[in-house]
Amino acid sequence: MNQRDPARLSIFLEKGFDHVSVDMGTLIPPHLKKLGLETVADFASSLGLTAIDLPEMTEEAAQICERHHLRIGTVNVSNVGQLLTSDESRRAEAVEAVCAEIRRAAALGARVVFMCLVPEDRTQTVRDSLNAFEQSFPAVAATCEEVGVQVAFEGWPGPAPHYPTLGYTPEVWRAMFSAVPSPALGLCFDPSHLVRLGIDYMRVLHEFGGRIHHCHGKDTELLAESRYLYGHGAARLEGTPDFSEGPWRYCIPGAGEVDWRRVAFALSALQYSGCVSIELEDARYWGTVEKEREGIRKAYAHLARHFA
Repeated sequence: MNQRDPARLSIFLEKGFDHVSVDMGTLIPPHLKKLGLETVADFASSLGLTAIDLPEMTEEAAQICERHHLRIGTVNVSNVGQLLTSDESRRAEAVEAVCAEIRRAAALGARVVFMCLVPEDRTQTVRDSLNAFEQSFPAVAATCEEVGVQVAFEGWPGPAPHYPTLGYTPEVWRAMFSAVPSPALGLCFDPSHLVRLGIDYMRVLHEFGGRIHHCHGKDTELLAESRYLYGHGAARLEGTPDFSEGPWRYCIPGAGEVDWRRVAFALSALQYSGCVSIELEDARYWGTVEKEREGIRKAYAHLARHFA
């Protein structure tokens, strides 16, 4: 049986395991980022984190991670939107640039790169983006297979009002992985987006378990009064806080709807070997270095009950 066969999930869950060992890390929120990677790495390692997600891969970043004994969770890839453009020549240039960037990251120790497939034209249809994906990503996938790197696609729907991201629902993931079936291409499992969208995040783990290359530690709270006022859509007349459209808000793990114990069980059943990285998007822990540190500490405290 495939080591990451989703069929193992039900057997594993029946046995009742209640702790899973994975590397836990964090993305770098903006105020901490201003302090420099050395300071962020020192904070992360002192907290007990064992990984960090990097906005870019440099030799200096690799050395800092090594000094602090931090695994590189993911590395962001730049100019991803150009991979989905309808302009064939620009798309070809983007493929060449992205493949070169992946090779450089791999040479410096990266093993997972992070992409959010938002097209440059925010009004572009998902069908057109998928057609461009079919042209761009065979070469990207081949490069990843060659250098031993995996791609984790982010499931954020993208900016309102068009929500143009390619790949944030099972419907589109099925089409993407059918069009370019390379095992190097997979998902960043982020249940916060799935809760917001009303998608069963545990079923996503069952269906796409072998494609989970990274995991974000982020949650979503569903707001009953706001859902009454706005329904499932966004507020129309009133303002909303950061990281919210009204009927929901992103929050730290433990403050939302996600059952992280079940997620941990499922990832262990899949023999998941990636990281769980805290993505701090919670208005209560935003705006200052102190708030960002507090948010990461609290998120880690909750997740560490089931991971680490």
